[in-house]
Amino acid sequence: MPRKAKPAPASIPLASPAARVQLRQRLNQWFAAHGRDLPWRRTHDPYAVLVSELMLQQTQVATVQPYFLRWLQRFPTFHALAAAPEADVLHAWQGLGYYARARNLHAAARQVVERHGGTLPDEDTAIASLPGVGRYTRGAIASFAFDRPVPAVDANIARVLARLFAIAEPIDTTAGSARLWQSAELLLPPKGGRLHTSALMELGALICLPRQPQCLVCPARAFCAGAGAAELFPVKKPRRATVALEELCAWTMQRGRVLLEQQKGSRWVGLWKLPPLTGTPPPTAPLWEATYPFTHHRITLRVHPQLASAPLAPDQRWFSRSQLESVALPSPHRRALDFLLARGTG
Repeated sequence: MPRKAKPAPASIPLASPAARVQLRQRLNQWFAAHGRDLPWRRTHDPYAVLVSELMLQQTQVATVQPYFLRWLQRFPTFHALAAAPEADVLHAWQGLGYYARARNLHAAARQVVERHGGTLPDEDTAIASLPGVGRYTRGAIASFAFDRPVPAVDANIARVLARLFAIAEPIDTTAGSARLWQSAELLLPPKGGRLHTSALMELGALICLPRQPQCLVCPARAFCAGAGAAELFPVKKPRRATVALEELCAWTMQRGRVLLEQQKGSRWVGLWKLPPLTGTPPPTAPLWEATYPFTHHRITLRVHPQLASAPLAPDQRWFSRSQLESVALPSPHRRALDFLLARGTG
């Protein structure tokens, strides 16, 4: 059952338009003084905004920053990305995970080139039709690229809103999500969405933290219905149990070349990985073992030596060491490959 929370009354109810104006002013002043200098905040280019938003989905800011800068050097425009082969796109994305985001970004670039000549227009239908762009990303592009006052609720903003309005419904339910978006709409300024959305998002990232929120220095404290009980919000449904899985793979090396297999399933489609082990694993310890998360799973990757089958499976191929540098692999398999090559495992 969701946690029960007893919201503390807000000092200044946000039902008042004057209070909302005050809140926005305080947030904007705080952001001007404390907002981080992030590379995607230095541009309003819709392409760069789209790149940053897709990269930041389920990925931390510190991880994204170098990827974002390298990506714009390699693919600086919609045209450049649209013309790139998928293998190059996946290789540039390697290490960020959730590769569907890279494919969506690639497809979005091609769509913008084909339908709009390479320039994304400030139109809701054009933005909403882009692959991989949901309700939040649509609002973020409208706010950050075009400065429109539209709601954009990401994880940070959701936490801020849940506390400001003491939302008792689990925010990962239909009713709770509706309350969040209604609250976001209520706080919008009449114009200038970029600063407003940035300030709300930054408040969640720096002050209104998931654990140990810094309520005493929060510029929104006077307006917060959850003040004094902030850690009770947001309310969420019980977590899904983590499932342990095992992934058994083969290490096959011949004449200085490594055997890899290209994936066709929905998980890592198009990427190369160590091929699955055939038969019963040997009684000896694996050459490599590591555990990694994937959605609600904890997957233990174990790599054992195995000879190549004759003939090779249709999706398998030999790669030399020099070729491996430009091949896109999932991060767990790249780490295993680098370790085994460095160790000289034959």
